[in-house]
Amino acid sequence: MRFFALILLFLSLTVISRAQNTAITRQDKIARSTVVDGDTLPYIQLREVRIFGASNAITSRFHQRQYWRLVYNLKKVIPYAKLVSATIRKVDNQLAQLKTDKERKSFIKNMEDTLWKQYEGDMRQMTISQGKLLFKLIDRETANSTYFWIESYRGSVSAFFWQGMARLFGTDLKSKYDPKGEDSLIEEIVTGIEKGII
Repeated sequence: MRFFALILLFLSLTVISRAQNTAITRQDKIARSTVVDGDTLPYIQLREVRIFGASNAITSRFHQRQYWRLVYNLKKVIPYAKLVSATIRKVDNQLAQLKTDKERKSFIKNMEDTLWKQYEGDMRQMTISQGKLLFKLIDRETANSTYFWIESYRGSVSAFFWQGMARLFGTDLKSKYDPKGEDSLIEEIVTGIEKGII
C-alpha cells in the first residue's frame, strides 16, 4: 500500500511541476503596430540576413578551414587595430598641445615605452598572418598605412628599418586596404564581426 502511495505522490508532483513550468514559460506576445494611411499594420523588426551568392560559397573542406582560420585571426586582430586608431587620435591631440620638438619627441618616446610594456607579450604571440592582417586593418581604421605612421612618429630611418624587417617575414608595411578588391572577403568578415553576425 505504501508503495502505491509513493508512486501516486511522485506522479502528482511530476504533473504539478509540469503545469508550473508551462505556466511560467507561457507568455502572451503583443505585436507592435504602426498606422499607415489610417490602417493599423503589424510591425515586426527582423534581424539582418546576409545572402551570399554562388561565387562566395565555400565548397571544399580546405576552403572552409581557411575561411574559419581567417575569421579566428580577424577576431584576434580587430581589437588591436581599433586600439591603434584610438591611440593615434589621442597622440595627435596631445602633440597638437605641445610647443617644442623636444617635448614632442619626449612624449612620443614615453608613449612608445608605455605601449611596448603593455602590449609586448600580445604582439610577440601574434603569428605572421595575424601581423599582416593587423597592418591591413590599421590602414582600414586610420586611412593610412603602418609605414606612414612609423615615419610620422619615428622618422624615415626607423620606418625604412621596420619595412626591411617586415620584408624579411614576407609582408609590407606600406600595404593598403582594398575593401572592394583583394580584401573584399576580409571586409565582409570584419563587417559581420562588427555587427555581431559572425
